[in-house]
Amino acid sequence: MLKILRTLFLLALVAAAAIAGTVYWLANQPLQLAASPLDFTVTAGSSLRSAEQQVVDAGVAMPPRLLELLGRLLRVDAQIKAGSYEIAAGITPLELLRKLTRGDVTQAEIAFIEGWTFRQMRERLDAHPDLRHDSRGLAEAEILRRLGLDAQRAEGWFFPDTYLFAKQSSDLDVLARAHRAMRRHLDREWEQRAPGLPYGDSHQALIMASIVEKETGREADRPMIAAVFANRLRAGMLLQTDPTVIYGLGESFDGNLRKRDLLADTPYNTYTRPGLPPTPIAMPGLASLRAALNPARSDAVYFVARGDGSSHFSRTLDEHNQAVARYQKGEKGGKR
Repeated sequence: MLKILRTLFLLALVAAAAIAGTVYWLANQPLQLAASPLDFTVTAGSSLRSAEQQVVDAGVAMPPRLLELLGRLLRVDAQIKAGSYEIAAGITPLELLRKLTRGDVTQAEIAFIEGWTFRQMRERLDAHPDLRHDSRGLAEAEILRRLGLDAQRAEGWFFPDTYLFAKQSSDLDVLARAHRAMRRHLDREWEQRAPGLPYGDSHQALIMASIVEKETGREADRPMIAAVFANRLRAGMLLQTDPTVIYGLGESFDGNLRKRDLLADTPYNTYTRPGLPPTPIAMPGLASLRAALNPARSDAVYFVARGDGSSHFSRTLDEHNQAVARYQKGEKGGKR
């Protein structure tokens, strides 16, 4: 009896070794791919068995349940990461499993530009081929609700930057990241703000930063632009800034700002209404945030474009009128 048991035990060892050898061999054999490179996506919440089926459905030929078996043997069957993946010819099942458990996903990127409006952001999101378009067709208020953003409008609450993401990520996730970035930058700059600024809270500072962003693309002039508008607020003067008027006109603006537009009253017309407009008018970048919260020390309350991208700043109306005559003789607009 003992001899039979010993023989059975040896046979079991041989069988186990054979199975282990077969599994090892299969685990290190190149997989057959329908294309190379080949893209596939593992959905959120997928088990290893489900992920394996998604891989097969994408065009990867492999022995049934091989990945699941390897995952259990290596005790990584609960470590599958969702996301988009790219594999190429020559990859083995073991390498594929490691890729899935590391979360070695392929990434795409999207860029939001300083001075863009929320409408332009949404157009960029909707057109991106590697995003899942969960926000498409949603009203702005619904987007704010889903993001948990307590704001009157979405305008200005997203930081302009380049964001990397796993392919087929939700566009709402990208928006959430951009909002967290803006909140982080704004809070930091607010804590480091200069004393005596004419803003009641950080939201008003964000509004000012958006105006500074739209008034000049020249970084060196931003602290002076911010100083002019801060001085005007302190003095009770109208801001009289064209970008706010243009924003208030919305889609009716045809690219040509006319005198009648400056007289048409909207909540954003800073020629007809005192103080700051009710919301930001664009996404300000970091330089504009810093300028709004640490403007230059200056008594200037006027500025005029020189025509080379820079501005001339004046303390009095007489000085300003002389600058206008010098730099913009025969031109309309461009003065504050």
